[in-house]
Amino acid sequence: MNLGLDEKVALVTGGSRGIGAAVSLELARQGCHIAIVDISQVEAAAEVVGRIEEAGRRSIVIQSDVAVFSEAERVAETVLEELGRLDIVICNAGITRDAVIWKMTEEEWDAVIDVNLKGCFNYCRAAARVFKNQGSGKIVNISSINALRGKFGLSNYSASKAGIIALTKTVATELGRYSVNVNAIAPGMVETAMADAIPKEFLDQAIKETVLGRIASPEDVAHLVAFLCSDFARHITGEVIKIDGGQYI
Repeated sequence: MNLGLDEKVALVTGGSRGIGAAVSLELARQGCHIAIVDISQVEAAAEVVGRIEEAGRRSIVIQSDVAVFSEAERVAETVLEELGRLDIVICNAGITRDAVIWKMTEEEWDAVIDVNLKGCFNYCRAAARVFKNQGSGKIVNISSINALRGKFGLSNYSASKAGIIALTKTVATELGRYSVNVNAIAPGMVETAMADAIPKEFLDQAIKETVLGRIASPEDVAHLVAFLCSDFARHITGEVIKIDGGQYI
């Protein structure tokens, strides 16, 4: 399906592996040039860039910490300088530091909030400044079904992802008048390195929670992201769309 994204430029935070890599590659297949933002995954990012360039699209990697406020505007300016425009921002970068609340340290709390929530704010803000002036743009923020339910040992992660939902809805109301769509996706368990690190019994439990009997591939999420970035979704904004095989229900 051609989503009409030819020659658009997309910025993907955490775009070198997992969901971020799948999103980068799917948007490239749909015609986008891609800027990948990552703090440390240099080899993985280079591999993704190679595959994007094989598809005939331009791609750059910008090494940056999404949690640093001033870096987001620098990154946006770099994308505009090197790729000529900015049409799509995907706030995907995220980490986990799981612990029950009575054992969670301040450092574990702060790290997750800074990367997941503040990082999303930083890039929504940078995108807003560009999109408001040009009168168009798409922002897709990656949240989680665990933003919508309690999950043992995930107070920092769930709080950060719930904050992303509130941020998404607010930014959608602020940017709607400028023809900018802002949405969030709430995946369930996805086949990523993060899932690989989970003990098998917890992964099996996640599969049992779904009604489809499987967890998502990163590509499942990427297809939804690409749709939300297209004009087929031009009348969708401020929404939180679960993609979880029925895990939440």
